[in-house]
This record gives sequence, structure tokens and C-alpha cells, in this order.
Amino acid sequence: MYDENELVRLAAKGDDRAFEKLVALYEKRVYTTALRMTGNQDDAYDISQETFIRVYRSLKGFKGDAKFSTWIYRIVTNLCIDYNRKAKRIKQIPLENNDEEEPFIITISDDRFDPERNLERSEIVRAINRALDTLSEEHREIFILRELDGLSYAEIAEIKMIEEGTVKSRLFRAREKLRAALLSGGNIAGIRSSNMTKGGDQA
Repeated sequence: MYDENELVRLAAKGDDRAFEKLVALYEKRVYTTALRMTGNQDDAYDISQETFIRVYRSLKGFKGDAKFSTWIYRIVTNLCIDYNRKAKRIKQIPLENNDEEEPFIITISDDRFDPERNLERSEIVRAINRALDTLSEEHREIFILRELDGLSYAEIAEIKMIEEGTVKSRLFRAREKLRAALLSGGNIAGIRSSNMTKGGDQA
């Protein structure tokens, strides 16, 4: 059984089976990131396909200066940014998630057996989507990578090629703007994120 670095090395030499294994390792994460950044399943699928096409074409030039995971995240996030700019729109980010392996940081209490509470939950999800639409592209992207994809500050800094301090600053502003948008809409009750209930720490 090969480890990831060995798969990258073999794929870079033209081993298609090794590349297929890399795709299997990352296709779910790539698609999920694209879906969160575009809000559309078809667009996310197309971007995922383009991501792996670019990875395949560029593997021979991959020097290993960054981790493979960082490199592939950089490709998919840049493709999403290009897509949103060309489409001149900011899509909603689906907050529903049935995958227990990748829970969202923003959580809403589970009231599936209470129809009345279910309606309230749906309204909260829509409120969060509307609030996310108020974020600038750079703040929205950092928020997605940190709060939804669970990347570390260091990983985000490497992907975006910025300082960790810049990541923290943008994330802090994103949280504050999101909080303000939710408060102004009267929908903050019942919504919790990893740091939004802690005073929006910058670290």
C-alpha cells in the first residue's frame, strides 16, 4: 500500500493507477469545497473535473514545496474564484450536511421530529445563506476554508499565499460581519459556530 507522497511521485511519472488513487482520496473534499463556494451541484462537479484535469497536467511540475493537499486546495479555490467572477454572482453555500465525517462548524439543533421546529430550522439556514452573501469574496473564502472545511490558519495561509496574521484578521472580520448580518435579521438565536459564541477571537 502506497502512501500519498509515493502516489504523487508515481503519478508524476505517468502512472495512471496512482493518479486514480489520488483522485479517489481527494474527489470528495474537492467537490465539497467547490459546492460550498459556488452553491450549485452542477458547477461544483464541473469545477471538480477541471481541478483534476489541471492536477494531471501539472503533476510533472509539482516540486513538493507545498503539501499535495495544499496544492490541490489552491487549485480548486482559485477555480471557484474565477468562476464566481466570470459569472458575476455570489452563490449561496448549502449548510445541510449528512456526512458525519465532515460536520459543519455552524450547527443548528436537530428538530427533525418536530415539524414546527423544522420550519424554523429551514428559515435559519436561509438566514445564514443570506448573511454569507453579505461577505466580500476574500472574507467569504477564508470563512469557508476555516469554518466549513476545517483547515488550519497555516494551511489557509499556504493556500492563499498570505501571512497567517492576514488569515486571522480576515476571518475575524468575516465572523463579525456574519454575526452583524444575523443579528440585524433577528435570526441569531439557535445558531452557534466555533468562535462566534466566544466573542470572535482573532487567534
